[in-house]
Order: sequence, then C-alpha cells, then structure tokens
Amino acid sequence: MMRRVFCALTLLGCVITQAATAQAPVTLKVHHFLPPGSNTHAKLLAPWCERIEREAAGRLKCQLFPSMQLGGTPPQLYDQARDGVADIVWTLPGYTANRFPIMEVFELPFISSSAEATSKAAWEYYEKHAREELREIKPLAIHVHDAGYVHTRDKQIRVLNDFRGLKLRAPTRQTNRLLAALGAAPVSMPVTALADAISKGVLDGAMIPWEVVPAVKVHEVVRFHTETDSNVPAMYTAVFLLAMNRRTYDDLPADLKAVIDRNSGASLSAQAGRIWDEQTAPARKLAVDRGNTIYVVPAAELVQWQRAAQPVIVDWVADMNRRKLGGDALLADARALIARNARGNALSNARPEPGKGKK
Repeated sequence: MMRRVFCALTLLGCVITQAATAQAPVTLKVHHFLPPGSNTHAKLLAPWCERIEREAAGRLKCQLFPSMQLGGTPPQLYDQARDGVADIVWTLPGYTANRFPIMEVFELPFISSSAEATSKAAWEYYEKHAREELREIKPLAIHVHDAGYVHTRDKQIRVLNDFRGLKLRAPTRQTNRLLAALGAAPVSMPVTALADAISKGVLDGAMIPWEVVPAVKVHEVVRFHTETDSNVPAMYTAVFLLAMNRRTYDDLPADLKAVIDRNSGASLSAQAGRIWDEQTAPARKLAVDRGNTIYVVPAAELVQWQRAAQPVIVDWVADMNRRKLGGDALLADARALIARNARGNALSNARPEPGKGKK
C-alpha cells in the first residue's frame, strides 16, 4: 500500500514539475549595435518585445542587449543569431560583403522610393528569391532605411565633382562602390564610430539616412548636409534584417510559434520601414536647429550622378548572371515590387478617413 502511495506521489510530482516547466517563460536574448536611445531600439524592438509578451500571456519575454552588450562586432551579429549566441539580432546583411548578394539589389543606387514601400518590396522579394540565401536563420523582418544622404564636415557637396577626394563612410559594399564611382574615397567603419572619426578628421563625412543621425550624433560634428530631389529615387539605402535563431524558434511550442509568426513577416517589415520614414523630419530638424546648412541637389544635376553610378548596377547584374541567378530578372522584379508598393502606399494615403469622404 505504501509503495503504491509513494509511486503515485512520485508520478504526481513529475506531472507538476513538467507542467511548471512547460509554463516557464521563454526569454529571448535580442542583440543589436545601436544605443538604447535609438529609434530602432525604442520604437521597433522594444514595442515588438512588449507585443509578443502580451500576446503570449507572459510565456515569451525579451531581454534587450543594445550597443553590442553581448560582445562581438556588428558584422558578427548574423552569425550570433545563426549560432545561438543571441536568440534574435537586428543587423545589416551588407556588413558581411558578398555573403548575401541576392538581397543587395535594394542597396543599389537610385532604387528605393520610400522606406515603407521598399521594405514591403524587400520582404516579398525575399519570399520569392532569397529564402535559400537566408536559410540559416529565421527572418522576422527585412526592411530598409529612409533615403540615404551625404553629411560632411568642411565642404558642401552640390555637384558631382565635389565628391573628388573626400573620405566618406558608407555601410555596405554597394554604397562603397557608389562612392568610388562618384569620385570619393570610401571608408568602411561601424556607424557608432562615425562622430569620433569625423571630429578627428579621419573622415570628411558619411553617407547615412537622417533617422540614424541623432543616434550617433553626426549632426553635432558636421556642418553640411546634402539631400537629393525627392522626385528622384534615393541615392542609396541599406537592407536590415531582424533574424531569429532557427533552433530557438523550432523548440517553441506551437502556440508560441504562432505568436512570433503573427508579429513578424510582411507586416513587421512594413512597420519598420514606416518608422524610419516618420523619423526623417524630426532628425532633420535637429540639424536645422544647430544652424547646419542643408542643400537639395536638383534633379537635373542628379542625372550626372545617376550616369556615374550606372556601372555599379551593371556590375551587380553581371555578378548575378555569372552565378546563374538571372540578374536582369531580379533587378526588374525588385523595381516592379517597389513601384507597386509605392503606388499602394500613395492610394492608401489618398483615401479619406471614415466619415470624411464625399457625402
């Protein structure tokens, strides 16, 4: 009798332990390179973590590690997600040159229209063409930033010849090639090192979007900002990736996988792009308030810039063709996806709010 009671109690204890273990929250380590005050941290990653925790009733949690607090360098973030050093990372695939060439199409010069439209296009393009390229991780979002501009310390860039000899930082190999094609001397370095490098004269300036300017205080160390005519596609943009370790995702129970899935993919990619678009004006205002000079390059002058940049596009297409990936078709599809999503955004923004349309 006592033996039966002992066995029953032992079994009950195992059941209780298993139930407790099954309900224990899963904490996801989320790693990225920007400071906690950045818009990416405060407006994208932190709210995303709050949503999944709420929808999972506390069974999913995040622990955010900004500014590379888990160690390593920004180019190592992708491998950290792949290898499980972090459960989720936010990074640029382009930080590791030539490793993700299919997605580079969105980093070619004069391609992007807006961050939101191009981010929507980037996710669709990934699903059609780049699943194999990103097979080692689970993509949660793929997006781009707002239009990339040039920010310089001592010299305003107004015409193509103004690039000659300037040491400028750019984030990816395609933007480095663009700078070289325009006559500048491209320099690779982490975005977090920009302000110090510019203030010390190591760099003459940098190619970055307005959104990231406040996070790394570039507006405090430069005097000149060069924008491009808004009717012309952006001079450049860069692709960002929110990536999850595949084993971490696969080990989740089905209902928690569903929480991740509901809050990822096309909708999160679009949201990320929209956040970057919305932060352009506030970031630009900081430069205006400091008395910095902003010059907008007219479309007529940009024709020269586009002509100089064309070999960058031609070389990418040729590289894709050598890999038997159909570079012309990939480029055409990327452009078509951007155009379609830009039209969709325009139509959506033009619709009257409920109750404010025609009577």
